[in-house]
Amino acid sequence: MKKIILSLVALLGMSTAHADEGMWTLYDLPRAVYDKMVEEGFQMPYEGLYQGDDAIKNCVVNFSGYCSGVVVSPDGLVFTNHHCGFEAIRSHSTVEHDYMLNGFFAEKFEDELPNEGMFVSFMIDQKKVTDRFLASDFYSMTSDKQELFIDSLQTLMNDSVKAIDPTYHLEIDAFYEGNEFYATTYQMFTDLRLVFTIPKSMGKFGGETDNWMWPRQTCDFSVFRIYADPKTNGPAEYSKDNVPYHPKHWAPVSMEGYKDGDYAMTIGYPGSTERYLSSYGISEMRDAQNTPRAQVRGVKQDIMIRHMRANEAVRIKYDSKYAQSSNYWKNSLGMNKCIDSIGIVNQKRDYEARIAEWQEQTGFLKGKLDFDKMKDLYAKRFETIKTFMYFNETFRRTNELATRAFNVSHMELSGPEDNPKKQYTVIDDNSDEWDEALDKEVLAALLKNYREHVDAKYLPDFYKTIDTRFGGNYQKYANYLFKKSLLMKSGKKLYVNKKRFENDPGVKMGIDLIDIMGLLRSEILDSYDAIAEQERYLCAAKLRMEEDMPHYSDANFTMRLSYGQVGGFELGGKPSGYYTTPESIVAKMKQADQNIEYYAEPIMHELLSADDFGPYTDPRSGKMQLCFLTNNDITGGNSGSPMFDGKGRLIGLAFDGNWDSLSSDINFDHRLARCIGVDIRFVTFMIDRWGHAERLLREIGVK
Repeated sequence: MKKIILSLVALLGMSTAHADEGMWTLYDLPRAVYDKMVEEGFQMPYEGLYQGDDAIKNCVVNFSGYCSGVVVSPDGLVFTNHHCGFEAIRSHSTVEHDYMLNGFFAEKFEDELPNEGMFVSFMIDQKKVTDRFLASDFYSMTSDKQELFIDSLQTLMNDSVKAIDPTYHLEIDAFYEGNEFYATTYQMFTDLRLVFTIPKSMGKFGGETDNWMWPRQTCDFSVFRIYADPKTNGPAEYSKDNVPYHPKHWAPVSMEGYKDGDYAMTIGYPGSTERYLSSYGISEMRDAQNTPRAQVRGVKQDIMIRHMRANEAVRIKYDSKYAQSSNYWKNSLGMNKCIDSIGIVNQKRDYEARIAEWQEQTGFLKGKLDFDKMKDLYAKRFETIKTFMYFNETFRRTNELATRAFNVSHMELSGPEDNPKKQYTVIDDNSDEWDEALDKEVLAALLKNYREHVDAKYLPDFYKTIDTRFGGNYQKYANYLFKKSLLMKSGKKLYVNKKRFENDPGVKMGIDLIDIMGLLRSEILDSYDAIAEQERYLCAAKLRMEEDMPHYSDANFTMRLSYGQVGGFELGGKPSGYYTTPESIVAKMKQADQNIEYYAEPIMHELLSADDFGPYTDPRSGKMQLCFLTNNDITGGNSGSPMFDGKGRLIGLAFDGNWDSLSSDINFDHRLARCIGVDIRFVTFMIDRWGHAERLLREIGVK
């Protein structure tokens, strides 16, 4: 067995875990991984990662369910990325007080701005609970029954943790493609207030031009504060009486910097990777998911940006929506490019052939893991998955009318239960979040685009109305919907059981959309369980075949650690460099007349053209370093993750990966994959020289 493993490791670099690869859980970090960390420069004890009040895990937070962050002061100050705080910044912005454009600093606690719907969560505890699944014969259940089992077990375990502390909650997540299950206990704080943000010109400097690219100069950070119950220092709903939270541990900020080859570690909440995915799953991702996503978003974004540039009020409403859409539009393009240029599908197929050979020799999962069956299952659902992606990208969260139409089936009703005719719903007035002219044009363009890319059987019935009543004119149909549909009458009582509502064109559109979504889902579900089972078997075979090696599970938005070194990469024989300087950002700023995404205010030109950056200057390079590279593992969700040195001190905030390795979610290329972070000295420089926020610098211990 050992000879087989060693030969496979030698032949197949892509299947092994390198020092700079991995998203490791902290509670059961393999000792071999910790030993390697120490060898590379980590200076803290094993227990300092997870155990005790001073453990590093206690200062890292899940930021609102989509990003990461780090607590940096004894008064609950949290650093995360600017793009993670984007929606909060946008929601507080108006034409008169445009914090997105001009930045914001709360000079005192009372000025810090609350944010409805945002939160941070601390991980309290984690443990493996796979035995409870095996004891219940979990793998013989259908996916629906498995979901019910997980819900019931989660409820039971939640009762236990709430008995310890009523502010705790527990979540059960699948690891290793469903071969293992972990239960994680969290404490969530929902009173989160905006404290500081720089102007968008710096927080999103370079825009989509520089997104996923290196070199970068983006000062991607924002500052929030956690507020707590004044009596318990625990979670509490927003109240003016709440006080700053006093955490168990906060990250010390280091002004010493780093050099090439120094130990670097990122801890955060990476969202999703699929490195155990089969070659057939990767082909589906490339052709049936990424390609449609990029195509539809390209159509939508062209319209959005035109309207946003023509009107400041529209820009404020759509800044966050556009950023969210464009981020994974570009990611999809880059990932597909890397999949093809590296030849990942063929590499995976070669590896699967080796697993099949090993399986034949050992008999492991004989009669269960079947690559021919897997191939047929994926082929059967390919067109349905592709259509489903076009459907979601066209109709879900793309314009206000379609969003309201989808909600028809689960609207909250008011009125007497015994008199349906008097039951009504009221649609909230959210006119500050969308623009009618933009949305109508987007809807018309996407309706036309959807028809051009899917089989006719997946067209909702309202396409007949477009043809017969509007002569195939999508814009006239969109205008008609916005004008005539009751769904667009915000703030008014809509009586849902009357003929006018039933015959409403927006309501009918919603019903037609739900019908098509049901058809697509039923076709996908036909093979869903069987594909999931084959992928689980494939992961189990890999783990068994390489059982002498440590393996991490794919990211699933639970806390993970990645480690490695500061350093650049080479592409085509050209070194990338591993940090950027003020000269490089000023040079780009001077190109703003050719690229608006390089625009910055005169004060930024002045600040970054200084002769002396004082304490923010790196002692080795003699420059203030703006952004830097490490070979830490990163994916979506890692945004805002703290980047630590070997002593557990904060040296930066992770905010991006690099274009040359956008396939790293499915295959980590240790030669090219890099994590891009904003240097904490660039962050504190902006807090100081632009924001004049001395109180924040004192709070985080920076002189």
